Amino acid sequence: MTPFFEQRHRALQESLRGLLLGAAAPFSAPEDFRAVARTMGEPLGLYRWLLPEDGPLDVRALVLVREALAQVSPAADAIFAVQGLGSHPIALAGTEAQRREHLPSLRSGARIGAFALTEPEAGSDVGAIATLARKEPDGWVLDGEKTLISNVGIADQYVVFANATPSLGKKGLTAFLVPSGAPGLREDPLEASAPHPLGRLTFTACRVPLENILGAVGQGFRLAMDTLDAFRITVGGAANGMAARALALSVAHVKKRRQFGAPLADQQMLRGQLAELATELEASRLLVARAAHARDHGHADAGTLAAMCKLFATESAFRAVDRAVQLHGGVGVLRGHPAEALYREVRPLRIYEGTSEIQKLIIARSLLAGGAS
Repeated sequence: MTPFFEQRHRALQESLRGLLLGAAAPFSAPEDFRAVARTMGEPLGLYRWLLPEDGPLDVRALVLVREALAQVSPAADAIFAVQGLGSHPIALAGTEAQRREHLPSLRSGARIGAFALTEPEAGSDVGAIATLARKEPDGWVLDGEKTLISNVGIADQYVVFANATPSLGKKGLTAFLVPSGAPGLREDPLEASAPHPLGRLTFTACRVPLENILGAVGQGFRLAMDTLDAFRITVGGAANGMAARALALSVAHVKKRRQFGAPLADQQMLRGQLAELATELEASRLLVARAAHARDHGHADAGTLAAMCKLFATESAFRAVDRAVQLHGGVGVLRGHPAEALYREVRPLRIYEGTSEIQKLIIARSLLAGGAS
């Protein structure tokens, strides 16, 4: 822990250790995504950190939860994060009736949410979203396609971003609550390289009630950005969890594995590599903690720090996992080996919620404008 955390965060960190050790059984079979999603609601109660009842979102707490989850089960961590993305817009922009209807069940895990933003031609460029929303007297009609949407197959509802005023570009983007199985909605699974509920959504004259609009017409872009900004820092927590797992696997292996009559740990070159991994992990934890602290306290540089921590943590975690595979030699690339599985699981972190390249643009823009340096 660092000075960026408070006593309640230290208590949370201690409780997470025992809590997640006891939850190892459902997390050991990540293909049962629905069971994992429900378990994180009840009995573990982890979703309460996504939807606190007595205050604003505590990003530092989310960083700790995601680091702990990612060490135990990257698949569980990803589902947890998407539950946050699919519920935070309701907490931000929902009417009192929408909040009463949806937030308690999302908090308990009785209802699983998802965040439908990405399209075949609109990834980093959110302004290029082509899904259309047309208002009729008895409801909204959606037409378009979303892809690479997490929690497809287990989600009970989606926060869907569509353009209600195409002539205004991104200023016409609007958010809607769309239940799974809505008339005109088709949900197709996509197979990812690592275990993860992923899919495509196709809207063909998909009808939703008038009251299912989330916020006002034209507020969708800001709502999407506010949600991503809140959770981008927590990706750094997940990256640190995977880096910590990679380091633990590497240390255990080099102590056990013998070559040329001695443990691998006796080789100076390998010791140097372990030292570099451990140092990068601690540096990453500090940067993530600083960014989360800045976000929680409303500091002006929070956005730039979020980009820095997301960039550094995910890139350094990838290096840690890649090094773990290398240290394990041939067995490190066997399908299902912990290091090989981690290699597939860590890779998406450098893409989702803003690619590394996008984070660099954000940081550079801030520097050129006289911001953080």
